[in-house]
Amino acid sequence: MGAPRSASRIGRLIGDVVLWIGVGLLLLPFAFAVLTALRPAADVAADPLGFPTTLTFENVVIAFNEIDYGRSLLNTLLIVGGTIVGTVVAGAMASYPLSRIGRAWSTGVYRLFLVGTSIPIYVLIAPLYLLMRDLQLLNTHLGVILIYIALNLPIAVFFYTSFMRQVPVELEEAASLDGAGPLRVFFRIVLPLLTPVTATLATYLTLAVWNDLIVPLVFLPGAENRTIMASAYAQLDPNIIEPTTLFPAALLGVLPLILVFSFLQRYVVAGMSAGAVKS
Repeated sequence: MGAPRSASRIGRLIGDVVLWIGVGLLLLPFAFAVLTALRPAADVAADPLGFPTTLTFENVVIAFNEIDYGRSLLNTLLIVGGTIVGTVVAGAMASYPLSRIGRAWSTGVYRLFLVGTSIPIYVLIAPLYLLMRDLQLLNTHLGVILIYIALNLPIAVFFYTSFMRQVPVELEEAASLDGAGPLRVFFRIVLPLLTPVTATLATYLTLAVWNDLIVPLVFLPGAENRTIMASAYAQLDPNIIEPTTLFPAALLGVLPLILVFSFLQRYVVAGMSAGAVKS
């Protein structure tokens, strides 16, 4: 028995070493970006891949002011928050009948939503631009929020429909016997049960909307309504790439996202686990 235990211990040790090596390789680009953002421009020019001789926050302060960080952050939070609320409400309410009505038309509608997940945004840019122009929603937060809701609604329907099919129908039948209508059953019984998958969807939407450049660049041309990533992109020189300008702006843009993901990580894991186990 000693030999199998020893082999198992060695296997776990090898697995831990491989895991830590993988984590190190994933963190290496991020560490390089942080160090480059804190190095003086002359130090980076002298040895771009070398270790820093001095560190300074001057690059970060300059990037903070140039991208108008406070306003850009507020714009981004407003768009992300509106997208999450709209997508969650519309997606959950659309998925409820699709998961409960077992007819051919409901299956067809669900498959149409699945087809929507495969349509690239580049195909829709021109008609969306004309639609937003006619609705006078160009360069407005509302217009961008509506676009993001429409683009992510198929994903939300896929998330919620798969999860709702695992929720016992007996809970809704018991509420109906007590006199609750369909809307009350949905908001009082079904929606609270969707918290794990809602957290997963909210995290996915935050990552997708926060990092997106196409929609803000096309539909928010004004500097006063730009998101963080669009403001950071606007600081890039098309002819010369300055690492001491690029990396501080990128880090300022991604820092709130890291904090949000760190907070929602346990909910994401819970949502994935709940969706993987059939009730």
